[in-house]
Amino acid sequence: MAMPSIYRRVLPSPPAIDFASSEGKQLFMEATQGGTMEGFFKLISYFQTQSEPAYCGLATLAMVLNALSIDPGRKWKGPWRWFDESMLDCCEPLEKVKAKGISFGKVVCLAHCAGAKVEAFRTNQTSIDEFRKHVIACSTSDDRHVISSYNRATFQQTGTGHFSPIGGYHAGRDMALILDVARFKYPPHWVPLKLLWEAMDTVDDASGFRRGFMLISRLQRPPALLYTLSCKHESWVNIAKYLMEDVPVLLSFKNVKDVKDVLSIVFNSLPSKFLEFIKWVAEIRRTEEGGQSLSPEEQERLSIKGEILKQVQGTHLYKHVSDFLSTEKSGCQCLAKETSLIDIAASVCCQGAEFLKGNSESSYGFCCGETRVHCIKPNGDMPPVTVVSGTVTNGVSEQQVDMLVPSSPKNVNSSSPELTDCIGMHPASNDVLTALLLALPPQTWSGIKDDPLLQEIDTLVSVDNLPTLLQEEIMHLRGQLKVLKRCKDDEVEEDLSAPSF
Repeated sequence: MAMPSIYRRVLPSPPAIDFASSEGKQLFMEATQGGTMEGFFKLISYFQTQSEPAYCGLATLAMVLNALSIDPGRKWKGPWRWFDESMLDCCEPLEKVKAKGISFGKVVCLAHCAGAKVEAFRTNQTSIDEFRKHVIACSTSDDRHVISSYNRATFQQTGTGHFSPIGGYHAGRDMALILDVARFKYPPHWVPLKLLWEAMDTVDDASGFRRGFMLISRLQRPPALLYTLSCKHESWVNIAKYLMEDVPVLLSFKNVKDVKDVLSIVFNSLPSKFLEFIKWVAEIRRTEEGGQSLSPEEQERLSIKGEILKQVQGTHLYKHVSDFLSTEKSGCQCLAKETSLIDIAASVCCQGAEFLKGNSESSYGFCCGETRVHCIKPNGDMPPVTVVSGTVTNGVSEQQVDMLVPSSPKNVNSSSPELTDCIGMHPASNDVLTALLLALPPQTWSGIKDDPLLQEIDTLVSVDNLPTLLQEEIMHLRGQLKVLKRCKDDEVEEDLSAPSF
């Protein structure tokens, strides 16, 4: 029996006006002359069709992130870094989105996680006049875009909740251009802004909240230059709860006398698989793409990573953490065995092979057969870079993958014959734990009863006097923690604000 199928839908007009119709073209020309189509050209350059019937939110966000030239920091397919719907899975499993779609709050959460600046408004939090001002502002520039969440039924279209970006505005007729990402269904179309407001001013039955709009723009700096938090590992909920809720309670009940006692309480009860929660952002590439040289982008990123790592190691807190972890009685089982650079590289190269292949889900299909360590001396004053090259195979094909690591001058007494000029500065447990302690909210330590100790801890974890690069990295981690706590507490619909520090 033949399966029933549908080839597009006829756009109900009125109230909508097809963008490609004579009237739609006239509106476009008039709006262009009026200067309210500036945002259109960046958006149309990255216009995409949602790949699943329920992926409108993911497709819209990916389109806007690419239009803003936000670097995802990881590969999509081949050597290319690019936002794709399949990469937007940190706040909701893709299978769930595929089956039921995604809520307004979860799209806001995804935008934060992707490294964008987000201002989100439900219709009961603002007004149509404010919405119009935002649409005009975004339509007269190309560095900020509007994503609208609305009910299709208001436009006499089939379906209910939908996401799409606003591509422009016609001032004379007060109409907005919807770049509908369900292009298999409806073309881009103009609608009266008042009617669009009414379509947004509806309740999403799944969440119980009103729909609305969000403004997406670039942050002043890329997030997650060296460290990032991952909510893909199954234990992330327990770890987030432990850090944000359990640690303050433990410190308030225990009689802690010095910094070592505090670290003992925090570290010795860490959930298993803790190091799957905070990740080192590694640089990977196919060996043949780089040869014995570094691109200007690679040089810049590695230089910044190395500087941040040195700044972490220069803090007084780092010295306390290192001393604690070096003692035999620390009892920190989840961090008991430090991983070598070679072991890290083998794992990263396997993951890198999956990313370069276009599969970001796992590294189980690839195995790293051998690794080779060598150095590259970039041009200029930049320190040398350690390169760990791995030969990776999945039983069918073989790839050569490089992991690039910032380096420091090698100790003269080092016994590593592989590194003639430098030694890799890969983040170790003490670096990671120091960064995470700095990222915990200041109120974490308020339960410590000993006033001199509390004052000492507050000084050790204060970000006020940190170098700018490290301070920005820590504030990004702190923001990620707050977003993850919202996800854990199922508060992403109630709290749409950017994480405050």
